[in-house]
Amino acid sequence: MKRTKLIGIGIAVVIAAVLTCVGIKLHSDAGYYYTQIDNSKAEQIESNGGVIDFNGGMSYSYSLPAFNEKGKERDIKFGTEKKLKEGAFLCLTVKSVQGVVDWKEVRYDELPEEIRENFTAPQK
Repeated sequence: MKRTKLIGIGIAVVIAAVLTCVGIKLHSDAGYYYTQIDNSKAEQIESNGGVIDFNGGMSYSYSLPAFNEKGKERDIKFGTEKKLKEGAFLCLTVKSVQGVVDWKEVRYDELPEEIRENFTAPQK
């Protein structure tokens, strides 16, 4: 009986540790990321003609390298209704499970200073 109890407690501890690690990983990927539009990496999304639109009404899908405020790089995929302006800078709001939930265009000088070197500065 004691052995069965100890095995059960051990399994519970392992499960709790794994869930904690997964939660920390998911939380660490959330936040603001910055990217620069490269329309050569945009793909047009075709409608499947069904009643349910799994694309959320989006016509284009972008998969671009993006950087958080600490300079950590990550490839991020998000959808848009139209092609975006080539070379534009975006601030992406990323949630752990949902992915990109919002984005807005920003100027080069609004990018965090630590990550500007990762992008091509606009020509004046």
